[in-house]
Amino acid sequence: MEHKRGKVERFDAGAGLGEVRADDGRLYPFHCTQVADGSRHIAVGTEVGFVVVAGHRGAWEARSLAPA
Repeated sequence: MEHKRGKVERFDAGAGLGEVRADDGRLYPFHCTQVADGSRHIAVGTEVGFVVVAGHRGAWEARSLAPA
């Protein structure tokens, strides 16, 4: 697991899917269940800390998103 910081770039509440851009420029997808406070919602533009892990298909994804 790798800890990173970044900003929520996109979030579709209906689909429950979003993307966060890390400070290093990489883009990581996330599912609404990975919002750390359990709300299943996070505003676009929110600066967050998160963990990068290999997803079930091997692609890197963001988990445990929490406002920074």
